[in-house]
Amino acid sequence: EVQLVESGGGLVQAGGSLRLSCAASGFTFGDYDIVWFCQAPGKEREGVSCSSRHDSSTSYSDTVKGRFTISSDNAKNTVYLQMNSLKPDATGVYYCGAVRSVSAQSWDKIYKYDYWGQGTQIIVSS
Repeated sequence: EVQLVESGGGLVQAGGSLRLSCAASGFTFGDYDIVWFCQAPGKEREGVSCSSRHDSSTSYSDTVKGRFTISSDNAKNTVYLQMNSLKPDATGVYYCGAVRSVSAQSWDKIYKYDYWGQGTQIIVSS
């Protein structure tokens, strides 16, 4: 059974940092691309960052580029999202998703992903 479990959310002041974790199980970690999406209150889920397990490339939304970093630990089957210089508009529930392969042009399309975790909430106070 494929499982994705997010953790690391919480309350943080604007300008602060958080590191989210997405622990994967039930599939061969190196065979799947892993993505982070955020669902802000009252809005649709939007792509934040993607880690391609196939070519080790990473992608970021323009909103977070330069402030967030996605990384992975193959030994722990875990993908991380380091979030620095957080702004109040980063408030939302963060989900990790997985799919066997996604192109660099489509990584932020929610319908591309087959599996999702339950999400972890972040609140950034101003």
